[in-house]
Amino acid sequence: MASSIEVGGSWSTNEDIALCQSWVNISHDPITGNEMKFHHMWSKIHGEFCQRSGSIRTEMALSSRWKLLNKELGKWRNALTKAKANIQSGQNLTDEMVQAQMWFGAMGQGKKSFVHFQCWEIVKDCSRFKIIPTGPPVVMNETPLHDSTSTDSPLDSPMETESPFVPRPPRPIGRKAAKAKRGATSTNDCVQLLEQIAKSTSLRIERDLKRDEMDMAREEAFVLQQQMAQEKDIEDREMKIMAMDTSHMSPETKAYWKLRRRDVMRKKLFNDDGPSNTDWLNDENH
Repeated sequence: MASSIEVGGSWSTNEDIALCQSWVNISHDPITGNEMKFHHMWSKIHGEFCQRSGSIRTEMALSSRWKLLNKELGKWRNALTKAKANIQSGQNLTDEMVQAQMWFGAMGQGKKSFVHFQCWEIVKDCSRFKIIPTGPPVVMNETPLHDSTSTDSPLDSPMETESPFVPRPPRPIGRKAAKAKRGATSTNDCVQLLEQIAKSTSLRIERDLKRDEMDMAREEAFVLQQQMAQEKDIEDREMKIMAMDTSHMSPETKAYWKLRRRDVMRKKLFNDDGPSNTDWLNDENH
């Protein structure tokens, strides 16, 4: 019987990756993926997961872990969708990821920051997690091509009539300059936001890891309780075998129960789970 340490523990990144790869390969199999029953599907996922990771986690442990990953990956898909729809001209992938993390944290119901990026790369093309682009909003240049309030003609400027040396009003900023200015402002805002995220991420991750460890501890306790109940059931059956009254039974029935008792004794004394050999029937010393 595997110990509780062998059965589980905190999930590693490699185990999460192996679980996601196994889920994609089995549930999205073009031949059998849509026809498998739920229990059969998780049985096959468990088999492939063990081959990939070398882990001995139970099928129930995989199913419970996938519920957590599925929830986090679904929130990240929704956050990315909102970020992609809100991205503006001149902003880059960093701006998009920052907005997605903000949306992710604002959704509540779990972790405040998304960390399963390798798992996301595996499942992002699946129909459940695929992002359907809605297209960014069209943002027109905020600076007009020509400012009607200013003019290059000295005849239209009352100040020019007083002194020809008074400087003219500045010309309106061009499209490229306006775009560069907005980009610089956006970059500064992103840097400040990233610094704030970095300060709080470590505490959030630590808190989330503790919560995950508590969930795993409860799961392992449940598995251990099931194993103890199974061992208790076996112990009760063995006690009934040893206490069986064979005085009123036929010789064949007595021989059968004699073998059963010897099986129990051999298991207790020699840790041997194999069935008794019929040669023991002729052994007068036992």
